[in-house]
Amino acid sequence: MGTSFLYHYHCLKNRRGFDEVILRNWKWRITALISMGLVLLLAACGSGEETSSEENGASDAAEYDLNDSYTVVSDNSFVPFEFVENGELQGFDIEIINAIAEEAGFEIAGGEIETTNFDGIIPGLQTGQFEIAIAGISITEDRAKVIDYSDPYYESGITIGVPIDNEDIQSLEDLEGKTVATRLGSTSANFIRENLDDVTLNEYEQLDQVYLAVENGSADAVVYDAPNVNYYISTTGEGKLKSIDELYQAEDYGIAITKGNEDLVSAINDALATLKENGTYDEIYEKWFGAAEE
Repeated sequence: MGTSFLYHYHCLKNRRGFDEVILRNWKWRITALISMGLVLLLAACGSGEETSSEENGASDAAEYDLNDSYTVVSDNSFVPFEFVENGELQGFDIEIINAIAEEAGFEIAGGEIETTNFDGIIPGLQTGQFEIAIAGISITEDRAKVIDYSDPYYESGITIGVPIDNEDIQSLEDLEGKTVATRLGSTSANFIRENLDDVTLNEYEQLDQVYLAVENGSADAVVYDAPNVNYYISTTGEGKLKSIDELYQAEDYGIAITKGNEDLVSAINDALATLKENGTYDEIYEKWFGAAEE
């Protein structure tokens, strides 16, 4: 019995050792499987987040219901905002609207911006002939009743230009009894009517006619948007005209849009904000006006 007992004892002991080895192996395998499962789970979560992020990005891009292209119109004689040189339409406004279209994700219909007389822009938007207009268009309550505007993209105002040898006109009040030239359909024309009682107002479709009227003596002064007056005086009108260096009726320019197209307005506003944030707006501004004052 002693020998048999020892035999069974050693067998049991060896079996337990074997079982312990097996148990340890299974524990290692289970731990490995759990670890691998956690890695796969985390990877799946990460992939899900990336997919979600990509889907959100696609959702942001498709946030607005836009057409593939829009008919865009501008003026062709409002330097330095829009004018024709060497057969090409160029200027501050032209570069801004092209950058906005690219950022917002729509094309300009026909691949080019149409042009018309300034006084035909608002009626054209009302009838649907045009869908977007950029032409140094001042934001006013009356216009906002029939068209929509983007957020302001340029701060402007009205000033007075006179012959370089004129010493009589030093202020707005000095225009009483005088003949004043300005552009047809402009806020400057309304400003003159509202602020001067005794004045002869001559309105012209083209800006070159406005300045020519002052240069040839058929008008005593030009009253118009300060950026254009000052640009003309520093270029074509140098040595002929001067500004009285006074700014009246501060105004904001906005991009005009056919009434009721809320998605397009929002898309243009978002694109404009992005251009201002990423420095594109400042680059275009500096090209045409020099560095902005701080």
